[in-house]
Amino acid sequence: MKRAAALAIFLFFSFGAAAQQLPNRAGSFRFGVIGDSGTGGTRQYTIGALLGEYQKSLGFQTVLMLGDNIYGRHRPKDFRKKFELPYQALLDAGVKFHAALGNHDSASQTFYKPFNMEGRRYYTFSPREGIRFFALDSTFMDKPQLEWIEKELAGSGSGWKIVYFHHPIYSSGARHGSDLPLRAVLEPLFVKYGVSLVLAGHDHFYERIKPQQGIYYFVIGGSAKLRARNVRRTPLTAKAFDLDNSFAVMEIDRDTLHFQAIGRKGATVDFGSFERVSASVGSRPARPGQKKSDTASELRIAPSSAAP
Repeated sequence: MKRAAALAIFLFFSFGAAAQQLPNRAGSFRFGVIGDSGTGGTRQYTIGALLGEYQKSLGFQTVLMLGDNIYGRHRPKDFRKKFELPYQALLDAGVKFHAALGNHDSASQTFYKPFNMEGRRYYTFSPREGIRFFALDSTFMDKPQLEWIEKELAGSGSGWKIVYFHHPIYSSGARHGSDLPLRAVLEPLFVKYGVSLVLAGHDHFYERIKPQQGIYYFVIGGSAKLRARNVRRTPLTAKAFDLDNSFAVMEIDRDTLHFQAIGRKGATVDFGSFERVSASVGSRPARPGQKKSDTASELRIAPSSAAP
């Protein structure tokens, strides 16, 4: 507890005044994203305190967890050390965490109330009209889950469809990289039903992937673990940061999503915005010489000081 308090004080004086708050527009929906976070180590506590400072500025009430939420044992004291204490300020502010399971997670996490999974390995929730999240269990992607996600995507009338899970189907990581079997079964559904954003962890760094068939993919797996200099910077890479731990904040303002990735020392390592996939996916116009199914939304990226 003393460690968390000391970190919060340090971060307040070091970064509090410099924290950039996206557009932070009235009426928009804002949320945080962390991945591979549950170590209980100093780096997790530092990221947790910094995330808490951004919550004070942005006022977001939702945080997505991209798996590997609790490493090692899953005793009550482990949940306290590896979740409750690092994110105490956010929990005290009423922030709701919504977890997806990773390969290091126990299925018992689905019954842990602060993860808001309600006993389910995969689930969906809508924090606001027009926005719907879909959490998947990518470690055990079986036929019932695939049937479920197709049914849910097909039946959702939300303009923003955002899917998150642990194993990335697009990644430039040297250690893990893209999960091709998972891509083969999920990507056609994402394209068919107008998913705009897909979030994953597993590779312990930050990477923004160039749009794939109009869909934006992010790897956010360095919120406590770090695999330094592991990004190979393939043609997939739009931006990457693998020199330190990181997390992200995002803001949906009507048809635009703004994103900002922040490193452990408080610096913004990537930011920009893009438009959502059209609600009528099949009507998206193709550029000359481009197939309609490959049409990508326009991306507007502001200059960033992050390492390439």
